Amino acid sequence: QVQLVESGGGLVQAGGSLRLSCAASGSIFSIDTMGWYRQAPGKQRELVATITRGGTTNYAESVKGRFTISRDNAKNTMYLQMNSLKPEDTAKYYCNVDRATTTARVVVGAWGQGTQVTVSS
Repeated sequence: QVQLVESGGGLVQAGGSLRLSCAASGSIFSIDTMGWYRQAPGKQRELVATITRGGTTNYAESVKGRFTISRDNAKNTMYLQMNSLKPEDTAKYYCNVDRATTTARVVVGAWGQGTQVTVSS
């Protein structure tokens, strides 16, 4: 089993910044692609950004130039630096691991519990 714990959410004014973290645990040997997704009330969960183990990144058009995804493979941790935040960025942000190899088995499609980001205008 892989556990994902997000942190760093909160309330911030428009134009402000937040840094989210996602720590993965569970006797992990390696993690393939990690990603951040978000879900606003009444809306579907959407991709924010992903990063491969090698560091290749992919961003939603709405966050390009404002958000930066990164990861520390040695710590099994992923980050999302969010700058120039807008009220429309308000959502619950979820950490995702598409595939992780643990000492016991391969885990596919793990999700964290989410961290709330609220941007006031």
